Amino acid sequence: MVELLIGKKGTGKTKALVDKVNTALTVAKGNVVFIAKTSDQMYAVDSKARMATTSDFDIRSYNELLGFIYGIVSRDYDITNIFIDGIFKIVGTTELDGFEEFLKRLEDLSRKQSISFVISVSIDADTAPDYIKELA
Repeated sequence: MVELLIGKKGTGKTKALVDKVNTALTVAKGNVVFIAKTSDQMYAVDSKARMATTSDFDIRSYNELLGFIYGIVSRDYDITNIFIDGIFKIVGTTELDGFEEFLKRLEDLSRKQSISFVISVSIDADTAPDYIKELA
């Protein structure tokens, strides 16, 4: 399953995402991963979650982020949930070229590995493409 938390910047997506991470930690039967550009939310997320910051890896595209995620999953077979905060910050663009394909590949990974993904996306819900609205 892939779920998107969408809304304009400053609408509380990160807080909602952190709440979902902390809730998942109480019910997940495996490991929970929180991916963000920086460690700003490190103290808001329960320490049981595995934190992964992307700022040291110079990720510049959705494909590079997908490779980063594959690396995390390949190293830990017991992941049940992955949360991604601020995907546009991580890939360095608000362009949607490649985003739909990225989501399809995540959905495929989700089915194969039984991993739930929740991603915060800074986009106006009213003007978002249908493929984004369907996952929100």
